[in-house]
Amino acid sequence: MKIYINGKFYEKNEAKVSVFDHGLLYGDGVFEGIRSYNRLVFKLREHIDRLFESAKSIMLNIPLSKEELIKATVLTLKKNNLKDSYIRLVVTRGEGDLGLDPRKCNGNATIIIITDKINLYPDKFYKQGLKIITVPTIRNLPEALNPQIKSLNYLNNILAKIEATNAGCDEAIMLDSLGYVAECTGDNIFIVKDKHLYTPPQCMGTLRGITRDAVLEIARKEKTPAHEHVITRHEVYISDECFLTGTAAEIVPVVMVDGRVIGDGKPGKVTSALLKKFRELTKKEGVKY
Repeated sequence: MKIYINGKFYEKNEAKVSVFDHGLLYGDGVFEGIRSYNRLVFKLREHIDRLFESAKSIMLNIPLSKEELIKATVLTLKKNNLKDSYIRLVVTRGEGDLGLDPRKCNGNATIIIITDKINLYPDKFYKQGLKIITVPTIRNLPEALNPQIKSLNYLNNILAKIEATNAGCDEAIMLDSLGYVAECTGDNIFIVKDKHLYTPPQCMGTLRGITRDAVLEIARKEKTPAHEHVITRHEVYISDECFLTGTAAEIVPVVMVDGRVIGDGKPGKVTSALLKKFRELTKKEGVKY
């Protein structure tokens, strides 16, 4: 495995950053998770745009242009000769001292690109569906650490993931401070009711997911009514279908939430149709390498 760090490639066991890097010490940085399918990087430009938006919000200067970062990502994939891959693109504030002050950093951001395989959920979950719960840990408040910023500080999500794991589940719903459904620990959430799609709006403590947006785009093209609307747990419980979306997860059905069976307890027709259309989209939309 060849890993890109600041313009050079290193073997996995030789890829290192300083222990004084602010990304390590304070989670001071941003990242993107990206997928490639058959040598086509799905929505790479959209991911790069979101990376730069996150960086701007935390006043982190990325020393490469968007086009240069796209080329670096493609080059990393070529170096590793990967046809299908999960790509982790990380930008940190760089090396500083043990204090919080980012002005003490050396001004040279650390850029890391890792390409590898990923299988977030076993195939059985796409056929049988997930059983998930709502956890006590709420999503970060937008006024504290806006979930729109895809930062290296993922402790909020990790704590919720621990609660899900302790309950014997692979994923969990996180609520916002008002008690509305926000998102899951690593995915956006959708419900289907009377053939209408619903997903929480971005303003309610959710990340603007690239796969989420792709699903909304597919829904528009298929004339399926789709709404960005606040959702309560009650509305999830009585939904006809429920599914999660994410770069690693793609579209995975949910068949039980907090012990309540969703629909008939099997992956629904709308979910299955969207997954089929999404996988068709991944074959034709993206940057070739």
